[in-house]
Amino acid sequence: MKLVVVSAGLSVPSSTRLLADRLAKATAARVPAEVEVVELRDLAVEIAHNFTNGFPGRALGAAIGAVTEADGLIVVTPVFSASYSGLFKSFFDVLEQGALAGKPVLIAATGGSARHSLVLEHALRPLFAHLRAVVVPTGVYAASEDWGAEGLAERIERAAGELAGLMTGLSAAGPARDARSASAVEASVEVSAVAPAEGPVRRPRETVAQSASAGRGARTDGFQVVPFEQQLAALRTR
Repeated sequence: MKLVVVSAGLSVPSSTRLLADRLAKATAARVPAEVEVVELRDLAVEIAHNFTNGFPGRALGAAIGAVTEADGLIVVTPVFSASYSGLFKSFFDVLEQGALAGKPVLIAATGGSARHSLVLEHALRPLFAHLRAVVVPTGVYAASEDWGAEGLAERIERAAGELAGLMTGLSAAGPARDARSASAVEASVEVSAVAPAEGPVRRPRETVAQSASAGRGARTDGFQVVPFEQQLAALRTR
């Protein structure tokens, strides 16, 4: 399996990249996966050119391919103006429609204050829901005061466990789902082979009429079948 980490940190070193690395390490400890990191800072120029000419450069094309083929994603952005950064959003804007459909994604963000922690719920989660990704329940936000404090490590471990579970579950379900689809196709072919070629069998009109008349007042599986018009007439007489 392949785990791709998308980091939108701008500085070196970056707290965004640090959080991304810790999330990747915790996830890789639970599921055997090849980890690849995409640093958006190095792709900023190619992303801008892609908007103007419609073609990704070589490095951007490789990053898009890695994200598209990944079995799981970890995406981390710094908070700018109470939302994700423009560079972060621009990268996901250049992806093909449906590229993230059904893909497990762990969302995370860093900021200077804990007051921005809701960015995970009002910005990141709706974005990836729109892209039809499968976002893990636990998002991880790290403020400046969270580094070295209690709570961050537990959130990292919980989110990593959820992502690993999704990656493992979807990978295991793939072959079984394909086998069920193949069996359904084979069964459909067999039914088509033995079906008569004359077309659907039509019931004579008199048979339908007889069935309708016979059904009035008849009992089916122990229940008295009363036509709707009789029930309506009984209500009107009350």
